[in-house]
This record gives sequence, structure tokens and C-alpha cells, in this order.
Amino acid sequence: MYGLAHCSTCQKAQAALEEHGWSVTFRDVQAEPLDRDERAALVRDFGDKIVNRASLTWRGMSEEERAADPVAMMGDKPSVMKRPAIRAGDQRTLGWTANVKRAFGVPA
Repeated sequence: MYGLAHCSTCQKAQAALEEHGWSVTFRDVQAEPLDRDERAALVRDFGDKIVNRASLTWRGMSEEERAADPVAMMGDKPSVMKRPAIRAGDQRTLGWTANVKRAFGVPA
């Protein structure tokens, strides 16, 4: 699971997954930044949805910053990444929605 340690949604997701039998390896992308290849893999997995356009980080960015390639953008501002991004085997999910919860057997 990729996210931010202080993100309440990431905290809830991790707790719920562990409560339902999942072993979660969490990576705080602010404390342990993703390298270019890792960021590119997330963009391949999720497309431009990986950028959280509702975030405070996004709202504080200039038009020039918003126009940047998502791979570079997440390198410059890790908190612009939508979270949590979860990779479990071949499964890739983004956010903590009812559909994501169902995919992992967590009651919605």
C-alpha cells in the first residue's frame, strides 16, 4: 500500500485490511519517496486518476505545475498522489471506496 502516514483514509484502509486478515506493507511516499520507475508504474496502473485533483496540494499548485507529467508531478509533490494505491498480486486499486473494500473482502 502506498500513501501518506498522516492520511486518515490510508490509516482506515490499513486497519480494515489487517482486521480482515491482510498483511499490509505500507510505504509513506513522503518519507520514502518513490523513484521514477515506481511512479511510472503507478501511472501505468491508474492513468491520470493517480493525481488527486481534489487535494489541498493540487489546489495550491500553479497552472504550470498542474500541466506537468504525473510521474514528475508526484516526484516533486508526493502528496498530490491519490491514496491509498494498493497493489496485491495482480490486483491494483486506488482510493478506499465501497468497490475497493469489496474487492478485498472488507464490509463497505
